Amino acid sequence: MQNTDETLHPAVISEVMLNFAQRRGIDRQTCLLGTGVSDASLARGDGLITRTQEMRLIENLMLALPDTGASGFELGLQYSLATFGVWGFALRTCKTLRDAIVLGIRYLPLSTAYCRITLCEDQHTFGVMFDADSIPPHLRQFLLERDMATAINLVREITLHGVDFTAVEFFGVPEVSPEVVKGLCRVAPVFNAPTNRILVSREDAGKAFPGYEPALTRMLEQQCRQRMVAVDNTGITGKVRQKLLGDMGLGATLDDMASELALSSRSLRRKLEQEGSSYRELVEEERRQLALQLLDNTNMKIEEVAAHLGYTDAGGFVRAFKRWMHCAPSEYRK
Repeated sequence: MQNTDETLHPAVISEVMLNFAQRRGIDRQTCLLGTGVSDASLARGDGLITRTQEMRLIENLMLALPDTGASGFELGLQYSLATFGVWGFALRTCKTLRDAIVLGIRYLPLSTAYCRITLCEDQHTFGVMFDADSIPPHLRQFLLERDMATAINLVREITLHGVDFTAVEFFGVPEVSPEVVKGLCRVAPVFNAPTNRILVSREDAGKAFPGYEPALTRMLEQQCRQRMVAVDNTGITGKVRQKLLGDMGLGATLDDMASELALSSRSLRRKLEQEGSSYRELVEEERRQLALQLLDNTNMKIEEVAAHLGYTDAGGFVRAFKRWMHCAPSEYRK
């Protein structure tokens, strides 16, 4: 999912930038100038600010360091799992690194990422790609390096520093030195690569972590979903999600949803793409979440669950569930 200009971000994440600035002799008011953000809103655990406000804060930070420059990569290394609250805790409780990355991307607006982040994998590697094209040019390199450094830091923390990166690649030449990246990842970065991406081996990505508790992971993911309702409520994605979970139901077609929102199907598809989503992805995500809840907490037959999720037959639901969870619904329930 992609952030739009008025996507709401957790305000407490901005504290990391303010602390980063203060350690370099820049006071908070200089960073907050013109943002409309108050110390009181930052102090609230559930406070939210818009992307526009946060970008102004970043601009202030960069302008306040004209001589030495503001290192996006250095700033990204200040973020930890604890910074992101329930989103970070949910990542830490996943069964594998692969599961953590998939979950992280699903609820990406709860993080500080500005890049469009997507999965990439082949026969031997697994990782993520970073697309910074939607970021304003004067902030693009800074935020790209911040997002990549944050991702590296979170992967190291999730795996307790037990993963070997197979590649760290930058499109173009970043401001961070190769020595810094190699010291963190134990692999020399590649500059002027075709894309920006971070890779690990597929074997490492699929290793199960000790102490995995599926019930805890599901509880934290549910909290992420609830948090997303507040974060998503300004965009078309949030409106579609509310309709799917409300009066229209998960069986609604794209055409049905477009008509309900007084849009053409083409316009709805385009607006969702602009927010980094698609109608199919939203329906799949909500079906998956509701399926897990129904299988965990009810005795409904598989056919009844399928109907409740808007499937015309149980076979379609079973195939989808196997794609989501790599097992049949009956196996999952056992």
